[in-house]
Amino acid sequence: MDAQLNTAPGSSGDVVTPYAWKALWGSAIGYAMDGFDLLILGFMLAGISADLHLAPGQAGALVTWTLVGAVCGGIVFGTLSDHYGRVRVLTWSILLFAVFTGLCAFAQGYWDLLIYRTIAGVGLGGEFGIGMALAAEAWPPSQRARVSSYVALGWQAGVLLAAIVIPFLLPHIGWRGMFLVGIFPAVVAWAIRRHLHEPDLFVKTVKAHRPQFSQSYGMLVKDARTTRTSIGMFILCSVQNFGYYGIMIWMPSYLAKSQGFGLTKSAVWTGATIIGMALGIWLFGHLADRIGRKPSFILYQLGAIVMVLYYSQLTDPATMLWAGALMGFFVNGMLGGNGAVMSEAYPTEARATAQNVLFNLGRAVGGFGPLVVGAIAAAYSFHVAIALLASIYVLDMLATLFLIPELKGAELK
Repeated sequence: MDAQLNTAPGSSGDVVTPYAWKALWGSAIGYAMDGFDLLILGFMLAGISADLHLAPGQAGALVTWTLVGAVCGGIVFGTLSDHYGRVRVLTWSILLFAVFTGLCAFAQGYWDLLIYRTIAGVGLGGEFGIGMALAAEAWPPSQRARVSSYVALGWQAGVLLAAIVIPFLLPHIGWRGMFLVGIFPAVVAWAIRRHLHEPDLFVKTVKAHRPQFSQSYGMLVKDARTTRTSIGMFILCSVQNFGYYGIMIWMPSYLAKSQGFGLTKSAVWTGATIIGMALGIWLFGHLADRIGRKPSFILYQLGAIVMVLYYSQLTDPATMLWAGALMGFFVNGMLGGNGAVMSEAYPTEARATAQNVLFNLGRAVGGFGPLVVGAIAAAYSFHVAIALLASIYVLDMLATLFLIPELKGAELK
């Protein structure tokens, strides 16, 4: 029965099996942990700092080292999953995240909390790439871009869930209680994955040839075409993360200081922008399955350039609310497309390695987004800083045109 449910859908037309849906839910909920965790951490920093007597630099380091852990975890867990299995390694990553997130609730000072956060970040790091690989191997080629976008929507769902529960729970249970609440998505994802088994494509590949760890990394640059694709995907992942962090970290503060947005209005702006991002991701997946990956990327990149430049000229608060949602639609809508192209461009024995290495290296570059935007805003103005973000989407377009292959409908190797 299991084998029947796990038949590679691409071999039987457009059939989406029950196994495929379970793989999607397990992957998306796992990625939701990432968005949920980082948002609640941002809201809890003030309370943590007060209770543990942290300096501003120490509070910021908690976020930085969570991202450092995620980058390291992504690179390591991706290759482990190509070697030992998608479901098995995803379960390891969830357990690691859950244990050390729970330990954060019992931290007594800066150093033990920093260690717990870093290791919890390591657990988070594997979620994006392994989940993308698992979902891609379970769904038909004709729907691969949209299922990749559904996995990417997990992040937005996690952020929205955090935005909803934080105002209600944080005043009552404090930051320690919130860390315990943060375990809940991990428990749900773990429960779903208990009923998953490895995709047939992965099992057949490993039986024929179990890759060495060095081979998985080497396959990212095995020939000129693959090397070009890897460089192109690194650029696309870097731009996506740079734009996301550069805008989302600074915009609420900017709106509060220059436009007089209070907490409620800033929350409305954040919610509207996240909803815009979610709609953009959803539509991108459907569009890419119909007209192709490259045309969809170009369309969204053009939209990002136009909307970022338009947004940089706005001063009316009401306009900035709806325009923020439209800007988010284009700026972050390409996330699912990155996952689809990386699933199709690399063989099974290096698929999760490629997803996690390239995405997390892009996340490392994107981590500098708030720093760069802040520096430019300090030297000139926030409007100038946002306008200059448009230039990175020009780079994105060039990478798409000259480095990214069109792989719509390709069978996975």
